[in-house]
Amino acid sequence: MSETNCPFCNSKEAVIKNDMAYARYDKYPVSKGHTLIVPHRHVSDFFDLTLDERTAIFELVDKTKVLLDKEHQSDGYNIGINVGEAAGQTVWHVHVHVIPRYAGDMDEPRGGVRGVIPEKQKY
Repeated sequence: MSETNCPFCNSKEAVIKNDMAYARYDKYPVSKGHTLIVPHRHVSDFFDLTLDERTAIFELVDKTKVLLDKEHQSDGYNIGINVGEAAGQTVWHVHVHVIPRYAGDMDEPRGGVRGVIPEKQKY
C-alpha cells in the first residue's frame, strides 16, 4: 500500500499526538473507546520502526489510557499489534490497538490476547 492511498498517512483524525505518532479512534471498534496509535512515518512492519518511534508510540499508549479512563471508565485493556498477513495485519502501516475492556463484555476473558487462536485461549 502506497502512502497516497494509506488510510493512516493522515493524522487529521488525531485525538492525541506527538512529533512521531498520533492516536485516533478505530473506525471499526471492537469496544467503546478502541483507539489506534499510528506512527507519522509510513512503515508497514513494527520491527522496522526506530527506537525513537517505538518510544513515541508507547508514550501515546500511556496518554491514551489516561484519556480513555476519563471518557469510558473501562475495567481493563488489551494492547496489540498485528505484524504480517499471518498475524491478521490488513493495513500496511504500523498501528497499535488500545482496546478498552469491560466486565462482562465476553463470557470468559481469561487468556486475553491468546484468544487470537481461540483454542489456545484457555489454559
